[in-house]
Amino acid sequence: MKQKGLSGFFEKYLEKDSLFKDKKVLQGSYTPESLLHRDEEIKKLAEILAPALKREKPSNLFIYGNTGTGKTASIKYTAAQLLEVSSQRDVPLKIIYLNCKLKRVADTEYRLVAQLAREFGKVIPPTGLPTDEVYNIFFKVLDEKAQNIILVLDEIDFLVKKAGDEILYNLTRIGNELKGSQLSIVGVSNNTVFIESLDPRVKSSLSEEEVIFPPYNAIQLQNILKERAKTAFKPGVLAEGVLEKCAAYAAHEHGDARRALELLRVAGEIAERTNYKKVYIKHIDEAEDKIERDRVFEVVKTQPKQFQAILYSILTIYSKRRDVLFTGEIYELYKKICSRTNLRPLTQRRVSDILGEFDMLGIINAKLISKGRYGRTREITLAVPENLEPKLKSIMEEDLNIS
Repeated sequence: MKQKGLSGFFEKYLEKDSLFKDKKVLQGSYTPESLLHRDEEIKKLAEILAPALKREKPSNLFIYGNTGTGKTASIKYTAAQLLEVSSQRDVPLKIIYLNCKLKRVADTEYRLVAQLAREFGKVIPPTGLPTDEVYNIFFKVLDEKAQNIILVLDEIDFLVKKAGDEILYNLTRIGNELKGSQLSIVGVSNNTVFIESLDPRVKSSLSEEEVIFPPYNAIQLQNILKERAKTAFKPGVLAEGVLEKCAAYAAHEHGDARRALELLRVAGEIAERTNYKKVYIKHIDEAEDKIERDRVFEVVKTQPKQFQAILYSILTIYSKRRDVLFTGEIYELYKKICSRTNLRPLTQRRVSDILGEFDMLGIINAKLISKGRYGRTREITLAVPENLEPKLKSIMEEDLNIS
């Protein structure tokens, strides 16, 4: 029996004119044919990787920059151009791209190496073999054919967080022992201090080059939005000032082009859903509220219990005082919450590292200050909208079983 509430809904939806012409060009996974305002960075990537065309080994490379600064799109574009020339010149080259944030691909050393072996046609079971054996299979298949291999590990910090940095050492060691082939690693990360957290031995084995991607400014974001909007929307559906407002929001959010494109897409969906013929500035405001709400809740829900206990401590103190907090007082309350929830407290140093991660996620603002001979501490303020605080506390109280 049909649910009355949906009677004719989908038929009407299909009959309704859309404001969009091609929505996919506003999605984060879309790679445009040309990348605006990234010529200099792409040239640097090309210069570092070009030796592969002369059958020489390119340097290991690390690409840093905030979310939405064009890192992934730029390395994919450069890799595609490199492969095209290598094919024309009959130079043996293989480029493997893996996103380490994806579950079941790079959450353990075994899974990552097994996935790499599969890229060369080897059938590896999801579990069951000794990790050393999987490495041996991968090593042998790499050396079967003389070629350059460039391994792009996007969100490489997630790989190290889940599987440890030993895997990077092992991959560089494999690269050094190959006889016929050559292996170069390209790491992509939003965390600009990621490399500093690696074991000195691993850092030494990588001996990498770096390319930093700066945030886009508001004018650059406007140019990117205008270019995409031409293809994404039907003519005349964007009201005056919409692109400028979108760019201003995203420029404030560390120059994040992905964020700007998402804002524009969600604003279009809101306008369409509410039967507007145009996208207005008010739809950008509504989209900003919706995205921020969804993002914050998603981040908090997916954090481990230890992270939630630290954030709950921040929320509890901040809701009472609405002033700058310090690492020490957060740590004291966190230990009490651990006691109530049967969690084993982390060290204050590890809690301090996690506060740095929260800062990177945009949940808090954490300013590192020196106290001279008394060491360093962080001045912390909450960065989420005040109206979201009750719901956040409720989510964490449920997950941590705090009554």
